[in-house]
Amino acid sequence: MKQAPEHLVNLIEPIVEGLGYECVGIDYNPHPKHGTLRIYIDSEQGILVEDCSKVSHQISGVLDVEDPIPGFYQLEISSPGADRPFFKASQFEKFIGGKVSCVLFKAVNGRRKITGQIIKVEGENITLQEDGQLYEVAFSAMSKARLVPDYSI
Repeated sequence: MKQAPEHLVNLIEPIVEGLGYECVGIDYNPHPKHGTLRIYIDSEQGILVEDCSKVSHQISGVLDVEDPIPGFYQLEISSPGADRPFFKASQFEKFIGGKVSCVLFKAVNGRRKITGQIIKVEGENITLQEDGQLYEVAFSAMSKARLVPDYSI
């Protein structure tokens, strides 16, 4: 997964959690002119624009003082949304029975993309079922994973 470098996670996560939010993940895409630091936050009550603004204000202040990122970047604070990205294997546990879309670094049973139901999570291994076939995939083998929202409810 595309989690930010550890020094950024260690700096940002405690601030987000100290404000009473869950830090779902931090996505950092460096670029000399158009870098992006995207922080996904969540709470049991959901996330409003005011929540994003509050976190942005706190994080901006710390980033200005600590200056952990060289060059230019844009800070974005966001709810993970209905198609939330996964940044840790443990995040799959909350959605067992739900559907996820995964892109893999290399093929598992001949597949580089699997869209299936989360059957179980054991440590870093996630078992997915697609069209009756089971796939056991190590979290480290996933380049991207997102929840597939169920709008039929």
